[in-house]
Amino acid sequence: MSSRFTQYILIAMALGIVMGTVVFNYMPDNRVAIAADVNLVAMLFLRLIKMIIAPLVFATLVGGIAHMGSGSRLGRIFAKTMGWFVTASFVSLLLGLVMVNLLEPGANFPGTLPDKSQSTGLPVSAFSFEKFLMHLIPTSIADAMAQNEILQIVVFAVFFAVALGAMPEERSKPILSLIDDLAHIMLKVTGYVMLFAPLAVWAAIMATVAKNGLGVLWKLIVFMGGFYLSLAILWIILIVVGFIVIGPRYKNLLRLIREPLMIAFSTASSEAAYPKTLEGLNRFGASSRISSFVLPLGYSFNLDGTMMYCTFASVFIAQTYHIDMPLGTQLAMLATLMITSKGVAGVPRASLVVIASTLSQFGIPEAGLLMIMGIDTFLDMGRSATNVIGNSLATAVVAKWEGELKPEHELGPDDVVPTDAVPGEPIPATH
Repeated sequence: MSSRFTQYILIAMALGIVMGTVVFNYMPDNRVAIAADVNLVAMLFLRLIKMIIAPLVFATLVGGIAHMGSGSRLGRIFAKTMGWFVTASFVSLLLGLVMVNLLEPGANFPGTLPDKSQSTGLPVSAFSFEKFLMHLIPTSIADAMAQNEILQIVVFAVFFAVALGAMPEERSKPILSLIDDLAHIMLKVTGYVMLFAPLAVWAAIMATVAKNGLGVLWKLIVFMGGFYLSLAILWIILIVVGFIVIGPRYKNLLRLIREPLMIAFSTASSEAAYPKTLEGLNRFGASSRISSFVLPLGYSFNLDGTMMYCTFASVFIAQTYHIDMPLGTQLAMLATLMITSKGVAGVPRASLVVIASTLSQFGIPEAGLLMIMGIDTFLDMGRSATNVIGNSLATAVVAKWEGELKPEHELGPDDVVPTDAVPGEPIPATH
């Protein structure tokens, strides 16, 4: 079924490109309306994903932590996870900085630059540690779930799970059983929702191509080519690190996450790939105790593709306006982005918001974003797919460090996640 599903995704992507190109070239008067109508299908799928994300994250995370044991172990896992995230973010930001300076895609930019006084309409505000902390803690768990604030849900779930684990077993067991049942139900609902993924992929690709056409890519081909080359190098780094830390079996993880990679790429949404990524990690042998804890955190702290884009795009805009950026200034920008990027989880077009905020702090015209906003969806495809592979690697590595990665000989090549699997326990293999 997995192989067939992958084929459906690939076919949907190809159909979307072909049909979108036909609409753009032969129905110019109606292409915007057609794109809007078709895009409705993709938006409905993303809403379905948003519908299940909050209860899925809450149930699996609480179950995983409650089964994890002592608070000291939770603290150790959190420290290892955040250590990996900070390192990966730094590498991604630094790689973007190095590549944009080597390639200089903004030098001798052939297009007309937007007027410096123009506004992008993005919500721009200076970062402060106070704002980050206020965003971190939910005023209401109901509001956090309604807004799909994953980081806030994680904070509440950690408190809830630790409190649940501190209760006497006779009182906590019924609640934990209820949480496990909720996780089972959400896994089943996830299976139903993912049946619509190929249709959503077709709609997302077709709508994007029908509205913008493939020709829009040529206007900024140097910028896009440089960015995707940088992404390719980042992928190579992630894959090499995966083989070094995990070993040859890492190739199995790459195989298991190919579906969420394609879903993230075609829909330009890391969030849409979350359920399939979680499933792939469990198939790989990572304990649900680890995957249900590390993966949600990664969606707030470990967006490798987004991190690299922030430095790459910021310096590109400076290059187009011939603004001198000494090494010290660029390193200061890297440090700023390292912090500001952690406070916008759940914000639509988060990378653009982060970049807009950073540009204003370094005297770079915010209007420069107008050049790349038209192709941002094409760029977001690569960023989202990279975020998936980065978070998958982080989860697998932490699982191995904690001895929570099931030995390869106990897993079959076609292992599946059973619908009655307990979130806090390793997934049994099927042979």
